[in-house]
Amino acid sequence: MAKMIFGLEKVLMYRKEMEKVRKSEFNSAQQEFDGACERLDFEENRVDRLNSELQDRQREGITAMELQLYADFFRRKTVDIKLHRMETANLNDKMTEKRDILVEAAREKKVLEILKDKKTLAHNRELLGKERIFLEEIALRKKGHGK
Repeated sequence: MAKMIFGLEKVLMYRKEMEKVRKSEFNSAQQEFDGACERLDFEENRVDRLNSELQDRQREGITAMELQLYADFFRRKTVDIKLHRMETANLNDKMTEKRDILVEAAREKKVLEILKDKKTLAHNRELLGKERIFLEEIALRKKGHGK
């Protein structure tokens, strides 16, 4: 039996490799985004804890200098949190872009895989047809020699 040769095998292999690369890029972008989200959550929780601490200290009594230190710290943390949010939003956009690229790479690979499957199926049908014709011919020859 003749082995079927898929003419676009190298292209398929290239697309599989590209999908792996794109998947790796997406995973990196996702890890960056997850890390940024964790840092943002940590900073927000830290500010919340400090705010609670400030309220407790205000109930007990606090000096103007301590209050000024808290106010300066909160101003700085507010700016830091805004920057973290912007960074997180940018990383989310980057991750979404990488996901779209990955989906497109997977789609391109899938198209070639489907084409390969169809060609393999057609090749197998053709071989089965040739085999059936060959067996019929053998049967006819045996029948012709028997008379």
